[in-house]
Amino acid sequence: MKILKGFFVGVSFGLLMLTASFADDLRGTMSVNITSDTAANAKNIAFDEARRQIISESLRQYVDVNMLSSVVANAKASELTNLIASSTIDNEQTSDTTYSAKISMVLDMPAVRVWLQENGVQNWLPDDGAKNTFTVVVGLSGGLADWIELNRIARSEKVDLGTKNISGTSAVLALPVAKRGAFTIALREMGWRYANKDGALHIWK
Repeated sequence: MKILKGFFVGVSFGLLMLTASFADDLRGTMSVNITSDTAANAKNIAFDEARRQIISESLRQYVDVNMLSSVVANAKASELTNLIASSTIDNEQTSDTTYSAKISMVLDMPAVRVWLQENGVQNWLPDDGAKNTFTVVVGLSGGLADWIELNRIARSEKVDLGTKNISGTSAVLALPVAKRGAFTIALREMGWRYANKDGALHIWK
């Protein structure tokens, strides 16, 4: 229990599912159970917390996580509301002081891009016209040697790597969807491993 503006608030959240099938279709679902002085206040608190969690979790693979966490924590509720394209509610239950539901939200990607830029959050979200590309997250445990080999494979398959970000031993790329099959086969033949996770192709040597 904690005190918020003079009344007690009991909070229980269950993260059911947060997925990123692609950067222009980011969405999340959370189970919430909030107790406040009134059900209306509990509902407002639930939606605010759900917004913050869904925005943070669904964007984490496309942004500098530390920068995003700080910006989300300090953002006004109204500011974050503008980043949500749509919301749905399932299993809604209320009492005089409690609100519980399963809340789903879809992010408004054009608004998110502008908001990240305005707040100086480093990101590698695909551009509006990048729907024919897919995201590749590269593990570079072999350092420069892995990067050189990856570029060699890309040249042989006539693929533009579309580098979005390189940090430490990882890189984020945007590759043409049409080249995905041939590029994956070429990687496998050179001893690279791969897995699909959170809508992105993860590759490593």
